[in-house]
Formats: sequence, structure tokens, C-alpha cells
Amino acid sequence: MIYQPLQASPRMPRTLRILLENALRHHTAADVLRNWVPGATGEIEVFPSRVFLHDTNGVPVLADLASMRDALAEFGGDPAGLDPVIPAELVVDHSVIADVFGRPDALERNVELEYHRNAERYRFLRWGQQAFDRLKIVPPGSGIMHQVNLEKLARVVEIRDGVAFPDLCLGTDSHTTMVNGLGVLGWGIGGIEAEAAMLGQSVSMLIPPVVGVRLTGLLPAGTTATDLVLTITERLRAHGVVGKFVEFFGPALAELPVADRATIANMSPEFGSTVAWFPIDEQTLTYLRFTGRPAEHVDLVEDYAKEQGLWHDSTTELTFDEELTVDLADVVPSIAGPNRPYQRIPLTEVPTTKAPTDELRDGSVVVAAITSCTNTSNPSVMVAAGLLAKKAVERGLATQPWVKTTLSPGSRVVMEYYDAAGLTPYLNKLGFHLAGFGCMTCIGASGGLADGVAEVVRAKDLSVAAVLSGNRNFESRIQPDVRQNYLASPPLVVAYALAGRMDLDLQADPLGVDDDGRPVHLRDLWPSRNEIEEVIRTALRPEMFTEVYADVFAGDDRWRNLPAPVGDTFAWEDESTYLRRPPYLENPAQPGDLKGARALVRLGDSVTTDHLSPAGAIPADSVAGMYLRELGVRELNTYASRRGNHLVMMRGAFANLRLRNALVDVEGGFTTKDGELLTIYDAAEAYRADGTPVVVVAGKDYGIGSSRDWAAKGPALLGVRAVLAQSFERIHRSNLVGMGVLPLEFAAGEGDDLTGEEPIDITLGEDGFALVRSAGRSYRMRMRLDTPREVEYYRHGGVLPYVLARLRGEALPHLERNE
Repeated sequence: MIYQPLQASPRMPRTLRILLENALRHHTAADVLRNWVPGATGEIEVFPSRVFLHDTNGVPVLADLASMRDALAEFGGDPAGLDPVIPAELVVDHSVIADVFGRPDALERNVELEYHRNAERYRFLRWGQQAFDRLKIVPPGSGIMHQVNLEKLARVVEIRDGVAFPDLCLGTDSHTTMVNGLGVLGWGIGGIEAEAAMLGQSVSMLIPPVVGVRLTGLLPAGTTATDLVLTITERLRAHGVVGKFVEFFGPALAELPVADRATIANMSPEFGSTVAWFPIDEQTLTYLRFTGRPAEHVDLVEDYAKEQGLWHDSTTELTFDEELTVDLADVVPSIAGPNRPYQRIPLTEVPTTKAPTDELRDGSVVVAAITSCTNTSNPSVMVAAGLLAKKAVERGLATQPWVKTTLSPGSRVVMEYYDAAGLTPYLNKLGFHLAGFGCMTCIGASGGLADGVAEVVRAKDLSVAAVLSGNRNFESRIQPDVRQNYLASPPLVVAYALAGRMDLDLQADPLGVDDDGRPVHLRDLWPSRNEIEEVIRTALRPEMFTEVYADVFAGDDRWRNLPAPVGDTFAWEDESTYLRRPPYLENPAQPGDLKGARALVRLGDSVTTDHLSPAGAIPADSVAGMYLRELGVRELNTYASRRGNHLVMMRGAFANLRLRNALVDVEGGFTTKDGELLTIYDAAEAYRADGTPVVVVAGKDYGIGSSRDWAAKGPALLGVRAVLAQSFERIHRSNLVGMGVLPLEFAAGEGDDLTGEEPIDITLGEDGFALVRSAGRSYRMRMRLDTPREVEYYRHGGVLPYVLARLRGEALPHLERNE
């Protein structure tokens, strides 16, 4: 085995050892890492071994690459010369919607609808599969990207050209960190960065502070991995880990299986860290063997990890920038909500105000979804849900009629072991029929509510709830009519479906009564750890993984029979409402001072990328909806499905129904210009016509949530030149720079008094700061261009113009434009 010896301090965090290996192998400046001490700073370059995408981010990435090929052809170059230089894997998992539920044919009907709605996008993906040599696509219905990565695609250690090195995976979804549970260093990046990485550009970053989290103790009986992850999410969000690496260690790892580690690592974006990495150890090897990885590869992983100091040795004391301890014994049953993943609530403290009747009312649970990669990757909590359903059915309980119940696992293996254990019929009896293999409810593809429920909710202006086993619960994300959203373990999702309401104490109040009129409590249904482990031992087999993933890139007959365009360039259709040639290379933004800029919106703290660019259904009365209806489109579909059409997506910028813009007194996508209430899109177009530059003013944690390129692309296309915020979430700040939008950060304690109601002047300095003046006040704001590479991106008007300029300048030095 050939590999790059590290010769680093044995006390160096293992995550930084992986970055050091990357620097040495790619001959970049490695001394800043080799000589690392706590508090070390400096810029590093990271070259991923592969890029990982899903379809709703992948389609825009592919569209951007196709437009770059067009641009090369227009300058007389060879479009086929633009091709990924590293493997790129795309999983189609974000487009299926839970339209049909609670019936045996739900899966088949939802897949039919998925193909009907997305055939044009899928044909485009098929074109990309034949046009780009290193692009592989996992077709619809195969599972959620992160679970497919964990169970099949992740290498842990790569071998290319006889050289072994760590699998370093960067993905266009913030939950790419889930693979950290397997010892793979990976994190979420924007699609714009992903395009550059695919074309051979490094990802430039500052050395991250590393927070060591020591795990001790054992989970108490009656708690789950979900309870642990909600506890860790609360702790680390409070500690402050944005922009940092989190590296787990400690005695609890010996008994913590990869499934639990992956559940924790998946939530890294929710507590704000760049990664949440677990070291390689015996649990890693056990998981690799169990999921059908070849024995020789498992041996390679072990040998390489031990040679390079990546193996978890409890006797080796590592040095971190910061350190804290989480005792698993302190974990209690919990949920999180109503609108942030880190709002943990112990089950005993869930509000329990009683109402006199059981009719639909405030606090009613109208969505109960076992969904998302976070928990459906974990057999222990999935089996617990199935066993709880079995016991509930045997006691004669049923879900409440107003609750929409769905089961959408992240892996086809889940249904294999449910069937083998005989648990599927009980879940079906409670309405948890298989609705699809995809993200679904967790990304807002939850479909409509049960018959008549939405009408009552709207008529009475009710504040109803969703309970899901996912990772995101932001306002208006899960379902437009649902204001309260709670994250919970799969068995608690079943329990709340039985109860039909949030306002009860699950520890004390009965979920219902059995056929004999006796009260049935949660404790009567909760399976023991021995029961769960026995089902896993007898029903879950390694052959299930090898069989499910035997031909993962082939797809079913629907996929294979889709007519796909061929050729090196794509033939754009002007009448298409799904795919249009992106405009980012036509007139890139020019950096410079701004005079008399106006705030398009003035936002508060913790504005999410869902607020900036929704992913759910396109409302008929929205700007995007009316635009599509004017074109004769009857089925509006979702914003996520139309990310390949900038004319729709720019109209969807800031279109979240729960957006709160301080410049106006109404919720939603509205603002004011010259005293007139306008949609944000119309105001932006009016400012554009006036020649007035526009900016965004915001509070803390601007851009938390999904790594959604359109949260930067949409505002950029509306003319936003800068975002003035008190702090930024990592991926979104990078996406802004990638679109040529300048992130400006207030000094600590400043910014609340900038109302956005007066003109704003911005003067850029040479020292990395800008002087901002408005209404007689001035602010010295930091330009968040964190590395020299980001400065270059901004100067070129974004990543794509920068990369294209390099391609033209280096590969095509003497070409003139063909008119």
C-alpha cells in the first residue's frame, strides 16, 4: 500500500490529520497544518476526493456546467473539454412528494406522480449522465442521498492509481456530514463551490478551530439515539460551534454503533458546526462488514487508519482548541420545536394545557411522519417504532382521523427488515404505509393535509402541529398550514399520531383506551432494549444491503425508458418552465462602492435559507405562481423542482409565507418602496429600473439551514449587491460570495439601529473593512471575504465567471468570440 506519511504530532486532532494528508498529497502549503497548535490560523486548500449532490441542487449545478460548455463553444473552444476531474455522484431523492398516504398503493402512486411532474428534469439528468464522464446518478426510488452514501457509496479510504488516501467527500447538502459517523471527513458546500471543485478548483478555507467532545456513560433505558442527538444539538448550539470542526472521542464510543453516530453527525448543521466527525474504530469495521463492503476493503480501512493515526485509541490524548463533555447517562426523552432543531423540550415539559374536546383545534397534530435520513438510517429507532405500532394495534388503538401519517425511509433496506420482522402490517394498520423512499416531509414535500383539515385550520386560524423524525422544523417548511413543527424519534412520531395532539403529558396521560375501556399509556407500549435488539439480530442481515444496492445506478424501467438527449451541449428550450440557460455568465456583478443603496428587506435574527428561498409547494397566488399561470402552467409543482429555471426562482426569492420584514407590517414576501406596499420581486424590479442598488440588512445567524444555492442566487438576480448582517452561517456566506454578493458583518453589539428605511452608502476599504453610512450613523463593517480565493471570486462577480475566465485564459489563451 502506497500512502502519504504524515509525520505529525500524535496529539493533533484526527480531522486535521486528514486535511494535512490532503495538503501534502496535492503539494499545497502544508506547514501551517504540520505545525498546528491550538489557536493556529491560516488559509488552507482542500481538494475533495469526490463531490456528492442531490437532484434539486444537482439540476442547477448541471445547468451551470451546461451553460459553461455553451460559453466555451461560443468562444470557439471544445465544450467536451469541460468535464469533472473528480468523481461526482448524484442521488435523485428530493423530488418525490407525499401526495398519497395511508393506503397500500401510496408508494406506486407517488412515484407515478413524481415521474409525471419531473420527466423533463430527469431527462436532463440523463443527458448529463452521458455528457459528463465522471458523473454517476442514483435514480429515483433508491433512498436518501446520505443514507445511500453511508450504506453503499462511502469508501472511508480511497485507492486510485495504487495510492491510498482518505475519502474526503464534499456535498451540496448540509447533511453531507452524516457520513462523518463512518469516519469519513465530509461537509456541506454550496453547489457553486461544488461546480468549481468538480472542475479541479480547491475549496479555500481557514484552518477551523477543533472542538473535542468527550462522550461518556450509557443511554438510560427508555431513551433513544434521537434523544441523544437533540441533547447534543442543544448543547453545541449553546456552546457555539459555527465554522468549527467537532470531533468526538471518549469511552462511550466503544458502545456507540455507527447508526447512532450517523444520527448525531447528520445534525451537525443544526448545531452549526462544519463537521461532526467520529474516528475509525472497531464499530466502523463492524458496520462496513455488515453493509456488505468487501473484506479486503475493510482490512484496508483498518490498516490505513492505524498507520496514519486515524484509529481511535482511547489511551491517546489529543489536543483540541476547545473541549467539553456530554454524559449519555444524563439524556432524557425529548422532542425539539416548535420551529428550531435546537429547541429541545424534555418530554415531561411539553405544554399540557387541556382542552374540553377532541375536535381539531390549536395544538392538534395534523402531520406525523417517519421520514428523513437522520433517524431512518438507524435500525434501533425504526424497530422501536414498528414494535410500538404492533403493541398499539394489539391493544386496539388507532391514529386520530385528522393526522396525516406517512412512512418515507431513507433506505430500501428498512422495508426489508420491517417485512422480515413482521412489523409492516402493524404500521400499515396505523396508516404508516410506505409513501416513498426520499426526503419528503422533512424538506417540505409533505403534500396536502388529510381531507378537510386544511379548510378547518384556515377557517379557524388554528395553530396546528407536525411531528416528524427529521432534522429541520423551520417555519412554513414542513407544510404551509402548519405553524408548530416538532422533531422526535420514530416511536414518538407513532405515539403522537395515536394521541392526535401535542398538549398532553406522554409520561402520565393515556394515549387512548383499549377495547376493554382500560387506559393505555406510552409506557405500556414502549419496547425494551432487549426486544429491539432481538428484532435487529433476527431480522436484519448483511445480504439485505448487498441485494438492495447490487445495481444502484441502473434504476427501474421508468428511468431506463426515459428518452434522453445526447451530445456535448444541451439544447435549451425557450418554452420550458423547468430548464432555462442560467444567466450568471452574461453580466457578472461588478464589485465596488454603493451610493444611495436601499434595503430591499430588513430582517431579524436566525433567518433561514427557507425564508430566503422556499423549497415547498408554489402557491397559486404567489409571484412565481402567477407567473407560471400566465404561461398556461396548471401544475405548479414545488420551488425545489423548478430550480433549473431562474425566471421562476428569482420570483420565489424571499417568498416564504412566514417571512418577517421589518419594513412592513405583514408576513410574507412584501416590502415597501416610496411608501407603497409591493411584493419584494416587484420592488426589486422597480429599483432596477431606477438604477438604485439594493442590499439586505439582517441580524444574527443569517442564512442558517439548508445549503441552498438559490438563497444566494435569487437575491443576486434581484439585484442585491451586499448583505449587512450581525453574523452569517458558514455555507450561506460562502454562497453569497460565490454569486458576487458582498457579505458585510457588523462589529459586535452593532447593527440593531440600522432600520433600513434610509439610503445606505457603502465605501470599500483596502484593509478588509467597509465604511457604511445611513441616517447620520456610520459603521465599520468587516468584509467577509475570508480567503484570497474568495476575494478573487468577488472581483470576478462570482465563482462561475472566475472559473470560466481561468478556462479561457489557461486552456484557451488566444480565442476570440465567434459572432
